[in-house]
Amino acid sequence: MKHSNIVLRLAVTIMTVLALVWLGYQFWRLLSEADPIWASSPVGAVDLKMRHEEVHGWFAGIPVYGGPNTGYPPASFVLFWLLLGWLELYPARWLWAVATVASLIWLIILLIQESGAETRVERIFVGLIPLAIYPTGATIGNGQLMVLLLPALVAGLARLHGARSWRVDLLAASLMLIALVKPSVSVPFFWILLFVPRTWRSAALVVIGYLGLTFFAAAFQDSSLVAILREWLSGVSGLASWGGYANLHALLASVNLENWSLPASFLLLLALGLWVYRHRERDPWLLLGVTGFITRFWTYHGWYDDLLILLPMIALYRIAKRSTEGRQGIIAGVLFACTLLVMLAPGGLYLLPPPWKTLYVTVHVVVWILGLIFLLDQARRDKNTQLK
Repeated sequence: MKHSNIVLRLAVTIMTVLALVWLGYQFWRLLSEADPIWASSPVGAVDLKMRHEEVHGWFAGIPVYGGPNTGYPPASFVLFWLLLGWLELYPARWLWAVATVASLIWLIILLIQESGAETRVERIFVGLIPLAIYPTGATIGNGQLMVLLLPALVAGLARLHGARSWRVDLLAASLMLIALVKPSVSVPFFWILLFVPRTWRSAALVVIGYLGLTFFAAAFQDSSLVAILREWLSGVSGLASWGGYANLHALLASVNLENWSLPASFLLLLALGLWVYRHRERDPWLLLGVTGFITRFWTYHGWYDDLLILLPMIALYRIAKRSTEGRQGIIAGVLFACTLLVMLAPGGLYLLPPPWKTLYVTVHVVVWILGLIFLLDQARRDKNTQLK
């Protein structure tokens, strides 16, 4: 016990330093026009700037689809407007930064509550995980969405097995609607809301709300909704051909099967839905962990979307803390430690030259797949978590 506390305190110290340096640099990228360290690094707030231009254009009646990076559906622009649509770019960047800090605090509180961390040093360790891993900083520096969306997903889905009421259902639906601003991240999690017992009302509210947001957004464009959706889907197809890295699209592109990307994504999404339905009464964190892995693999993603792996990390941590089977707890602990190690900032995707970059991505994928296999097996075993 004494040795484990020493290791944990050492990890806390290292993670604190990494978090301060990495997040400090990335908040600089978000708020400053100049990169203070690497001239070759991605331009600060690059995605935020594009979303700011798009949302202002959308509500001015200007068509925004057809550009190289516009993959967001009409409903997303209504949600983007809340942070970007009523401000000029510079104050919008500061508002985005404030919202990011608030979301990080919210996420940390949720993870500490859900992780099963008991001692003070354990709670500090868990709270540092989202701060010390590279995708958090990448999300912040690029002005991406993951930090804003992840706490909404956790808060909306982690406790669905509790008592139901209109208030609970409205809250869960509202949080899922917020997360749906980026469908490539949040759509797979809708299976959980749809299939967990007694949550059909929340799922119906999400569908009604999303349709309402879509029709409202379309009213600001001259084209018909059908034409708008057709243009959006064309843009999504273009992004699918980009592929990102370490996902199904990138794998198919590597063997010259790019045309199969969308069908393959749909089949993987459907398979996840069938799995969630079959295991709908298991521990919600097993559902979140498996869905987090599958969501990372099912379609194109950049390195900022690796924040999805935080969900299976917490699922593994919970198993390591709570498992009554010593062997399962040890395996979960080892997989958690390996995943944390490969996820620590600053990451090597943009720092390592070939062939080390390929090796780096390969190690990530192997660790993630091993974690996925373990969680799938744990869900098969874990019949005691079924609701009576």
